[in-house]
This record gives sequence, structure tokens and C-alpha cells, in this order.
Amino acid sequence: MMEKTIAAISTANGIGGIGVIRISGENALKVAEKVFRSVNQKKLTEMKGYTAAYGKIYDGDEMIDEAVALVFRAPHSYTGEDVVELSCHGGLYITKRTLRAVLQSGASPAEAGEFTKRAFLNGKMGLTEAEAVMDIISARGSQSAKAALSCMEGKLRQRIDQVRDALVNTAAHLSAWADYPEDDIPEVDTAHLSDTLNHCKSELLSLLKDYDSGKIMREGVDTVIAGRPNVGKSTIMNLLSGCERSIVTNIPGTTRDIIEETVMLGEIPLRLSDTAGIRSTDDPVEKIGVQRAKDRIRKAGLVLAVFDSSRPLSEDDKTLIGLLSDAPALAIINKTDLPTELDVSYVRSNVRHVVMLSAIDGSGAEELEKQVSDIIGTSQLDASQGILATERQRSAAEEALRSVSEALEAIRLGITLDAVTVIIEEAIHHLLELTGERVTEAVVSQVFSHFCVGK
Repeated sequence: MMEKTIAAISTANGIGGIGVIRISGENALKVAEKVFRSVNQKKLTEMKGYTAAYGKIYDGDEMIDEAVALVFRAPHSYTGEDVVELSCHGGLYITKRTLRAVLQSGASPAEAGEFTKRAFLNGKMGLTEAEAVMDIISARGSQSAKAALSCMEGKLRQRIDQVRDALVNTAAHLSAWADYPEDDIPEVDTAHLSDTLNHCKSELLSLLKDYDSGKIMREGVDTVIAGRPNVGKSTIMNLLSGCERSIVTNIPGTTRDIIEETVMLGEIPLRLSDTAGIRSTDDPVEKIGVQRAKDRIRKAGLVLAVFDSSRPLSEDDKTLIGLLSDAPALAIINKTDLPTELDVSYVRSNVRHVVMLSAIDGSGAEELEKQVSDIIGTSQLDASQGILATERQRSAAEEALRSVSEALEAIRLGITLDAVTVIIEEAIHHLLELTGERVTEAVVSQVFSHFCVGK
């Protein structure tokens, strides 16, 4: 049980219907009782868990607001400790004033993520489940929310545990066979051992393969809209962002710098950059913009290369196509509502992914979403199965994979099974780090430092 009782505002820092002040710790009920008086005079310290009382919040003798107090008794609470949640009106002043009264009554300000950290330390959830909490809060779409929820429900933990259990059973058999040769322990079959390790390797590779796609679902992908002037880049930018974010005119070179916006294309967050039109120019300012556009194309996670179907293919178009050879790119042939003059076959022969679009009326937008999903690898992602969510998890899984691969190589080279056992134990150690069953205090502090205060 923690000695310090903590408190924080657990609702967003803004005006709303209610504001929630959460108090957790050994003295949570006593602290809350100093500021909350129920209308029926019943004391919070006498209430059972999972019960509520209506009353008023006081700062000394001054009434602050009406409120509802929810009581949760240890260990049946979010943190595993006694918890009281005071729900008052959601004004900025009222919630902060209520929190101040709670702190003056003996609570300490909660640190970022401290409620969830206590839940982890009290065994209410594993580290992967705890990390999923912030992903749920920050989810931008149903797929990223589904992925976070599946991790919080233990789906990722289950996948890791299956690999870990196979390795633990293997290491135990190897150790027993080596340490107790006189007992009736089955001899180690190296072919069966290799099969087990190969299965574990396959599972770890599958987890790592989905990491980048899952990260894109959560954080988005750096996306550049590129093309020569007046092909409709800014109109597409406005179509995707849902507002007039870029200036749209028929004057070439209107966009001279990079305009940025984050939008949702279906379930995919795109960090869009509308760049200057790529063309040969003597204008020194526009020339700088064109060079910046080319630099962005080389660094982008996704390039939306726009071509005007109503005009013949130009040398500037071909220059852009040449820049796409090593880039994850989608060619958007725009203005399909007009008669076609563009050599579409040339574009298709040089760019793998092509979509026909009219940014004016939106036709082709669904195909655009599908093509983007295929390029960045999210179309095959099953968000409900439990996927790696953080760089810490990815690193631990990679280390476990490296150890499993080393064990397989050691078997192939005929190295003693004692050495193979040591390598397998290293893989187990990394998986225990991943789930938080064997993790340093520094790592725990680092994980929860990314949380918001109040959660």
C-alpha cells in the first residue's frame, strides 16, 4: 500500500458538463470526507465500495459546489487502493478550486500517469495493458481505438505469454535433462527443439511486422502532396482536410511554401504537406519552394503525386515521376471530370499505385483511401489481435527474436545444449521485460512519464 494519498483532476482541462477529481491512497476516504458533506449526513468512511452519495463540496466553511462522490474500496478499484471520485460541475474554476481544497486536506498532487502506475504496481494490470491506456485516450479512429482496447484487455499479453511459455517449457526440459541425467527424463530431440524455436521466431516476426502499420494507425504518416502547378494539389488538400486550408487559384506558383495539416483518410491519420508546384522557374522565391518540395518527397512516408488528366504530360510531370522511384507513392490523376489529354499509360507504367480522382466532386475518394491503405500496410492489419504499441515493446521483442535466432543457429552449428539453454533464457528475460514482469524502476518511470496528469 502506498503511503502517499494522491489527487488530480481526471477530466479534460476545459469547460464541460462535469469535472472529476480523483483521490487515491490509504487516506483517500478521510481526505475526501474533509471537503465533501453528503445531504443525508452519511460519512464517506462508512460507505461501501461501488456506492455514491450526493452532497456539497466545502473549502473550510465556504461551499464551493454541489457534487457526487463515488467510493471504491481497495482492492476493487482502478488503482487497487481506496479511491474517491468527486464529480462536480465542469467549469475550470470549480474543478481547480475543488482540487485545491482536496490538496489542502492532506492529499498530494498526482504525477503524470501516477494512478495507472499504481494500478500496475498493485497488480491490477500488466505493463502492456497500462501502456494501452494512453493509446485509448489518444486514439484518432476506430481502428487505433480497437488496437488499444485489445491490448488493454490483454490480447498482446496473451500473444507474448504463448511465446514465453513455449520457451520456458523448453528451457526447463533442457535444464532438467542436463542436471538430472540419472532420472527418467526424455532425451532432448534437437529436431523438435528447432521446431519449437522456429514457431517462436515466427510469432515474434509477426508481432514486429505489424508494429509499423500499428504505429501509423496511432500517429499517422508524413504525407506530401506534390505535382506541377495547377494540377489540383491544393484542392485535394482542401478535400481531405474538409476546409479551405490551401489557397486555390488558377495562377501558377500560388503555393510557395509548405502548408501542413493533419487529416483522417478513413482510419488513417495523414500529416499532410501541400508543397510548391514542381516546375522550372526563374523566380528565386518559388525556386526555393520547389527545392523544399523535392526534399520533402525524398523524406516522406507517403507521396501523393498529382497529375492533371486534362493536360498533356509535361517534362515537369516526368521529373516528378522520376523522383518517385524510391518513394512510397500514389499517383493521383486528377480532374477526371474533364476530357482526358494525359498519357495515363505512361504514368501507370512508371508508378505502381494509380488512382483516378475528381477533387471537385470527390469521385474516386474511396479508391484513394484503399490505395493508401495498401501502400502503407494497414489494409491487412487486424487491430483486434493485439499489436506492439510502443518503441519499448518493439525493442524488447526484437531482442527476444535475436536471442531465439541465435539459439537456432547454435543448434545448427552443433553447439552444446547448455549454451542453447542460456540463449533461450535471454529470450525469456526480454519477453518478461516486455510484459513488465521483470522490469527496472527506471523503465517504469519512463513509461508513465508519457501519461497525462489525472490518469
